[in-house]
Amino acid sequence: MVSHTIVLGVGGGIAAYKAASLLRLFTEAGHSVTVVPTEAATRFVGVATWEALSGHSVTNSVFDMVEKVNHVQLGQQADLIVVAPATADLLAKAANGRADDLLTTTLLMARGPVLFSPAMHTEMWRHPATQDNIARLRAHGAHVLDPAVGRLTGKDSGPGRLPEAEDIFAASMALLDGTVAPGIEPGSLDGRQVVITAGGTREPLDPVRFLGNRSSGKQGVALAAAALAAGARVTLIAAHLEVPTPAGAAVVGVETALELREATLAAAADADVVIMAAAVADFRPATSAATKIKKRDDVADPVITLVRNPDILAELGATRATRQAGQLIVGFAAETGDDGGSVLDYARAKLERKGADLLVVNEVGGGKVFGQDSNQVTILARGSTEQAQAAGSKDQVAAAVVALVASRLAAAHG
Repeated sequence: MVSHTIVLGVGGGIAAYKAASLLRLFTEAGHSVTVVPTEAATRFVGVATWEALSGHSVTNSVFDMVEKVNHVQLGQQADLIVVAPATADLLAKAANGRADDLLTTTLLMARGPVLFSPAMHTEMWRHPATQDNIARLRAHGAHVLDPAVGRLTGKDSGPGRLPEAEDIFAASMALLDGTVAPGIEPGSLDGRQVVITAGGTREPLDPVRFLGNRSSGKQGVALAAAALAAGARVTLIAAHLEVPTPAGAAVVGVETALELREATLAAAADADVVIMAAAVADFRPATSAATKIKKRDDVADPVITLVRNPDILAELGATRATRQAGQLIVGFAAETGDDGGSVLDYARAKLERKGADLLVVNEVGGGKVFGQDSNQVTILARGSTEQAQAAGSKDQVAAAVVALVASRLAAAHG
């Protein structure tokens, strides 16, 4: 692996201690890392710890190493800047170009990619001001991971947890290795209406139980954020999500596949682009009990009969002539290979069968994709043997998909 120069910015949150594990991953991979903590971060993890783990001197003052013009050279010389944890305050400063310490000044001097990994309480993450700041950072070309969902400080639980060090490391390496497609060009979707489905549908068995899947909705939400950053008007058809929806999107909440179909067909009527990223259940129970199904010794175990749900993507492809002229349809396929064919063999057949223009393919199983903060996809185009690759965080993959959509629309309309 090629050795790179990395700046690791550490914000002043309780998750600062987790950045030590990320630092270890960087250094063990052979990279040279300079840690730049905020003043508040040093209240959680001391300077001595960062110096011992990185092998470099550590400061957060622009008045140290003045002879080297440290606040300028750090950003200019870094191949990558990673900020983990990125607190709400730090995101606000970065989004608005504040430069009142060494880290924020370094961010303004960045010549290479910048990756933010937010961590904060759920209410702070979902606040419209924070979401606006994230959208602004993405529009400026920065990469922002969605936080993980789980236990926070104290008894709180929800979205806002710092992703695992391994996930942040994987996203960082994808940026350094250049495996991520070009980012979003602000304004590339100005005036376009984009419909995106996200999350996993839930098919009720009774008032308590349902049939569902492992989709977190992270990829669909990242696509919505990317389309908003490109200037689109976005309608997000949201099934079950484990992450908050982006500020600026018109959100339509659904639960079942039938509800998602109805909402999608209605929203797609005048859309320029429809992106089907939701994990839609292929089957649903033939009947749903009006009361909770009881587990009783004197009654036989229930037998659940399943019926097929409609194929929404295929229906969109078959009826496109009745909607907006030149509409671009993008499907998602979670595939596994077997003795009958590879992942891409099945995906190409699905693309032609469904009538979509693009198909974003990811391999699932063995812990891949579902619920993770990183992704690796192949993008296929109907009627073509060409394929594009995108890897890294789900934000990065979303940026690659949206950039490809924008370029195809631009080419189609001259």
